[in-house]
Amino acid sequence: MDDRYFYEPRHGHGLAHNPIASIVGPRPIGWISTVGEDGRLNLAPYSFFGIFNYAPPIVAFASDGVKDSLANALRLGEFVVNTVTEELAEAMNVSSTSARKDEFVLAGLASAPSRLLRTPRVARSPVALECRVIEGKQLRDVHGDTVDSWLLMGEVVGVSVDSRLVASGTFDWTDIRRVLRAGGPSDYHWVGSENLMRMRRPG
Repeated sequence: MDDRYFYEPRHGHGLAHNPIASIVGPRPIGWISTVGEDGRLNLAPYSFFGIFNYAPPIVAFASDGVKDSLANALRLGEFVVNTVTEELAEAMNVSSTSARKDEFVLAGLASAPSRLLRTPRVARSPVALECRVIEGKQLRDVHGDTVDSWLLMGEVVGVSVDSRLVASGTFDWTDIRRVLRAGGPSDYHWVGSENLMRMRRPG
């Protein structure tokens, strides 16, 4: 007898919280900085984020509805992905507010200029990816019906790395703990060198 819990997402999950974001996780957080039409800075975390090509590097994040980050990136044609570390976790959480304010100011964060873009990065973030927009598209389900989510793809045209993370010609996170989204209403993980596992590909 099959004792596995099974559900069809279209018909609900029957649990206290939708588990799909926890099942497909933990996920890296794309902490996206953009510039509004009025010049106001915007900063927001997106856990539906990932890298999808090696060379050229292509990253993407999904926005639930047309939020400021998506609208700003599409208008200006660029965005910056900032890395969330353990020491920046609280500031990242503050920046997730839906209030229409400068999240850099709200979270007490300084910005720093990018090398290739008008959009600034989070000064304290150890790694920032400067991205130019490839395309933004509204997502569809298997029936071809649009859903209220948008996918924005960008090519990484510049990578800004804290020099402490580059030694002997190699990039290494060393002892920096990166924060990942674990799903649920308030769950996060961190990953650091103390829980690193290495395996070589066979052949």
